[in-house]
Amino acid sequence: MGKESISASIALNEGTSIAKVVLMPGDPLRAKRIAEKYLENPVCFNNVRNMLGYTGTYNGREVSVMGHGMGIPSIGIYSTELYEQFDVDAIIRIGSTGSLQPNVKLGDVVVAMGSSSNSSYGDIYGLPGTFAPVASYELLKACMDAAEKLDVHPHVGQVYSSDQFYYPKANADLPQRLTDLGMLAVEMESAGLYWTAQGCHKKALAMFTVSDSLLTHEAMTAEERQNSFDTMMRLGLETAWTVAGE
Repeated sequence: MGKESISASIALNEGTSIAKVVLMPGDPLRAKRIAEKYLENPVCFNNVRNMLGYTGTYNGREVSVMGHGMGIPSIGIYSTELYEQFDVDAIIRIGSTGSLQPNVKLGDVVVAMGSSSNSSYGDIYGLPGTFAPVASYELLKACMDAAEKLDVHPHVGQVYSSDQFYYPKANADLPQRLTDLGMLAVEMESAGLYWTAQGCHKKALAMFTVSDSLLTHEAMTAEERQNSFDTMMRLGLETAWTVAGE
């Protein structure tokens, strides 16, 4: 919906609006490509700091797509502003991830039911102990219904959101420890999104395409990433379409 922007990072371009459901990849240029490829009549609503955002329609229902940058603090800023200042109801993170399990192969789709993290971002909520961030059940159910419709078979479970992309040698055994705990994959933002959504009383879901493996050290080529991304995108868009109609 359109409203006067008082945010630090999002300023609506004249005559534009943000949909109730927003898909968020990390890379703003990927947001642009998604809008141009999948949305009907996309219009750019934000270009502050080149964090591009677009609103269009998908099968007749309004959907937005916007980049969120890298890391939990970045997605925390953008998701908070979307939820609280632009009245967005649901955010679906779409991105790449590194596999932590032998059965989670390159090109597979992972859906994060919960997200563990080494980030202290959740401490701000002041709960004694640990604030365990999880997905919105409504979005997770819509995603599973869409997966059945599309004949897609995602891995669903817990992922690990890391504040670090590069680890020192002292932590070289971390991937194996995460594997032993049953974590499906590692990425850098979903826990922050889930914490923010719960704090704002809104909905969130994160889904990923496996682009590399921390076990086998296999990795997709740029072309393979682009081709495999389509399955996750169709799943994300069908989920967004369902939620947008509620």
